[in-house]
Amino acid sequence: MQTTYTLGARTFVLDRAKAEAALAAKRVVGGRETLSFNLLPFRYTWAYELYRTMKANHWEPEDVQMAKDIEQWRDERALSEIDRWIVRMGIGYFSAAEGIVGDNVIHVVRELVTASELKLVLGRHAHEENIHADSLLYMISSLGIDPHEAEAMFEDIPTIVAKNRFVTEVSHALRRDLDMTDPEALRLLAKNVFVFGQCMEGTQFYGLFGMILSLFRQGKLPGIGTMFRYTLRDESNHIEVFRRLLLELVAENPGIWTVAFREELRELMREAVTLEQRFIADCLPVEGVGLNAEDFSQYIDYVADRRLVSVGLDPLRDVALENPLPWLAELMDVRREQNFFEGRVTEYQKASSLALVADEEL
Repeated sequence: MQTTYTLGARTFVLDRAKAEAALAAKRVVGGRETLSFNLLPFRYTWAYELYRTMKANHWEPEDVQMAKDIEQWRDERALSEIDRWIVRMGIGYFSAAEGIVGDNVIHVVRELVTASELKLVLGRHAHEENIHADSLLYMISSLGIDPHEAEAMFEDIPTIVAKNRFVTEVSHALRRDLDMTDPEALRLLAKNVFVFGQCMEGTQFYGLFGMILSLFRQGKLPGIGTMFRYTLRDESNHIEVFRRLLLELVAENPGIWTVAFREELRELMREAVTLEQRFIADCLPVEGVGLNAEDFSQYIDYVADRRLVSVGLDPLRDVALENPLPWLAELMDVRREQNFFEGRVTEYQKASSLALVADEEL
């Protein structure tokens, strides 16, 4: 079928069959290559919808007031030693981790996918990692923390080194010329998307998120807590991007989803949980107010099983776990935030776009 448009002496013929063939040729990997970044027509509508949600959630670190945090940080009585240690561990780990995620999104996953709407949402994902990294710089400069100390945290704390090595090795496995028609290469991509989406951002980030938000809940470091809340909301979308990407990749290449490969992914999650629980023990070598290492360790078990089930894998435990930190879900609703110092309502979540429901992620 063709559509003809005549304007004056010019006639333009549009071939609908070619357009439909172009749509049919869209795939996650190995699809129709195009340099024009033509988005329409969509095959992966969910990717564009997530892009719009992420765009509507946009925030900047400088939007967040830090005066109260600075006052508390300078007051030896306002924060305990363990409170300050958690902040240092948070800055030390995430200042490296956010960059690792963004680098993997741009230089590995986005390079391999071929559908333009997937490239669009992955570009937004990487942009948000830049915002998160920038927020950590804002925290460091506001509190007057020595930046060399942040560098030393992710170089010298063994549990941080181990977590970073766990994901960078998976990322580096794809940084070479691979035949993406080879099932083993496709499995490497699926493994990457699973590890970064469900193991790292989806599980390993949640120990420190919970600790920082526990301090926020107590009225401590409200600016840092707010930025972590915004970051956690962004992470919910990132987890969903990679979850859907994995499911699409498997649907288009069902031969890669063998029993052995599914078990390999479960074992990777088991390793991620072990690494995170060791890290939690370093974050909480002694207990603080509302801070119990055992509770956070159990929370990681709970989150990990939810991530596995969400991509069609069996949980690590035979018995369903209860959420030991139910209050975290309450702190996820950041659609309307009251400015701490000026009483203005900051509407980061636009009415035209709904964030993922908190308790679905937590």
